[in-house]
Amino acid sequence: MDRLPNPAWLRSFESAARHLNFTTTAKELGLTQTAVSLHIRSLEADLGQKLFTRNARRLELTELGQSYALTVRRALGDIALSTNSLFGPASRQSLTVRAAISTATYWIAAELPDFVTRHPDIPVRLVSHIWNDTIAPKDVDVEIRMGYGDWPGVTSEKLTDEKLVPICRSGSPIPDLHALRDGPLIHILGYEDNWARYFQAHGLPPAEHAPLYSVDTSVAALQLVMAGAGCATIVERFARNAMAQGAPIQIAGPAIPFAQSHYLIAAPGSAQPSAAAGLFCAWLRDRLALDAAG
Repeated sequence: MDRLPNPAWLRSFESAARHLNFTTTAKELGLTQTAVSLHIRSLEADLGQKLFTRNARRLELTELGQSYALTVRRALGDIALSTNSLFGPASRQSLTVRAAISTATYWIAAELPDFVTRHPDIPVRLVSHIWNDTIAPKDVDVEIRMGYGDWPGVTSEKLTDEKLVPICRSGSPIPDLHALRDGPLIHILGYEDNWARYFQAHGLPPAEHAPLYSVDTSVAALQLVMAGAGCATIVERFARNAMAQGAPIQIAGPAIPFAQSHYLIAAPGSAQPSAAAGLFCAWLRDRLALDAAG
């Protein structure tokens, strides 16, 4: 590591450079005047340069001291800012929510402003993943998963019953089911049979041609649809939230039941959910109850 003076000396120097008074500096730092004076002398000895000119009634910074004070002040300010952001009092009450990227993008992110409005003292960190079998980090307070609720080692609570819809780019005529079946299709890895299930639900055989695109998230599928690359099947909740956000897509056929659901997993990385996690889970249940009633 490059040469770095004792941080305590630097802290005393920065304060003394602002106040130009060792007594005031000592009060600010909770030290004695003798300790501050020793810190400054030690720093000057370590650097081999005088940082202050000691007059009879006051201190003055040397030119070199003035330049060094700016650098030290900026560096200590950066450390203080990072420390407060990452480890300050607010972070102890923060909430980390983990969800699949599609769930995070087209559901949870749209709902979070309401939670923060109700609980402005709880900062929220939303993190995402692609596959459910990835292990949640220890600092995750709440996880929302899409699946069948049969994950080993966790306790899951069913939140939603989902439906599946086909989507196509908006601004063009909605194709009928036969045209939809014959058109360019987009498959989502892990849900390759969704098109077959959709057509089967309407008494049609699966499409005979291979899909032009296969992607690993509903987010990517939706982007391809917006680009006019073809049609995709996604969770109706995602489609409607995307349209509410202005995505140029439209639902291209009636919804069918989707076998998978969203599940709530509280405290996936620890034994006991935090108070913030409890508030979030209660809020999410209330939001879903309102949606169901509406």
